[in-house]
Amino acid sequence: ECRRMKVAIMQPYLFPYLGYFQLIHSSNVFVFYDDVNFKNKSWINRNKLLVDGKGEYFQIELSKKSQNKLIKETEILSNTKSFNKLRNILKHQYKSAPFLDSTYALVNEIINRPFKSISELAISSVTEIFDYLELSKDFKVSSADFPETRGLGRIERLVEITKLNNSLDYINMIGGSEIYTKEKFKSKGVNLHFLETNLPEYKQFNFPPISGLSIIDTLMFNDRDKVKEMTEAFNLK
Repeated sequence: ECRRMKVAIMQPYLFPYLGYFQLIHSSNVFVFYDDVNFKNKSWINRNKLLVDGKGEYFQIELSKKSQNKLIKETEILSNTKSFNKLRNILKHQYKSAPFLDSTYALVNEIINRPFKSISELAISSVTEIFDYLELSKDFKVSSADFPETRGLGRIERLVEITKLNNSLDYINMIGGSEIYTKEKFKSKGVNLHFLETNLPEYKQFNFPPISGLSIIDTLMFNDRDKVKEMTEAFNLK
């Protein structure tokens, strides 16, 4: 069976959880949706790590964040306080994690770069982990690659970006089934698929397992091959 081109489109999230990487893995082309409005209390500038056995937020502080600004226009606060806080969590909370050294080095390398916008940092936090896992993907960025689609309606724009990638198959997270219907997309000539994540449990010291934490947590406790395998554990509906 010829494997049809599939496209996934998602806001850039900061060191997102395994499910985000499964969404990328399910597609041939993955588009970072960076020219849509920033959302407060979303995963764009924060995620969760294991702190004393519980999932707790870490976040990168932003300068003048506003829901009227695009993600790509939202700048990181230039002081390094939030970065140091993240480094401290990694060093202290994960000090006896089996893959601390390699994971810490990877995260530190990413956050040490002089990024201006949260969008650049979040995109890098995904693409560089993909490289680290030795996985390849055709990554695109909506503001750079599909600027002409801005101003279209929400569904129309997703359909148009999918078609501009020579594809008629668009993948969304299963949570999107509350707002998007297969019929609506079909009427515009695109097949909508939903990705159901599967988050395998793994040992997190001796705490009861917590799923859905940042990919940083997954990398702290599992070797590269294992994490690679986990990125394939999804179902498409």
